Amino acid sequence: MSGFDANESLRGKLLLSAPSLFDPNFRRTVLLIAEHTPEGAMGLVLNRPAEVTVAEAIPDLAWLTPDGVEPVYAGGPVATDSVVVLAEFAEPELAAALVVGDVGFVPASSQDSAELAGAVLRTRVFAGHAGWGPGQLEAEMEENSWIVEAAVPDDAFTEDPQALWAKVMRRKGSDYRLLASMPVDPTLN
Repeated sequence: MSGFDANESLRGKLLLSAPSLFDPNFRRTVLLIAEHTPEGAMGLVLNRPAEVTVAEAIPDLAWLTPDGVEPVYAGGPVATDSVVVLAEFAEPELAAALVVGDVGFVPASSQDSAELAGAVLRTRVFAGHAGWGPGQLEAEMEENSWIVEAAVPDDAFTEDPQALWAKVMRRKGSDYRLLASMPVDPTLN
């Protein structure tokens, strides 16, 4: 991909699946890259809400979401039985790691709702994540599988996940606006 520097970390950036990426795990996805080093990368798919709510799937974490009705999000195809909680922190020093702005991970050891209640502004619960081994993401970037865009905290907590891919494409500007309007299957156009 032109403009991609293989030595630059994509941490804190969004990856939008290119229209040519047909892998069903990533078709029309928006990923927030949480870590990217020479050892590999990890990210979360931001626009795949599941049919199940946090209260139904993980009752112990229902306090993290308004009335427990927020869906669990499919964060990616890796470790789908594990849970990752992303939050916007009013007290960023309490985050396990920050990704973009004051958005980061709720520490796994923090099961005390009173401890975090005043420290987080909003949360999103993910089952699984996306992961790449050494050089794998860089190879996908060279194949033009992903389009990079700067992340903003609101991306992680979008109220319209189905529209996020097109919204971020339009935000990217110029030629990407045309991509945003393409149907999922161009042969049906």
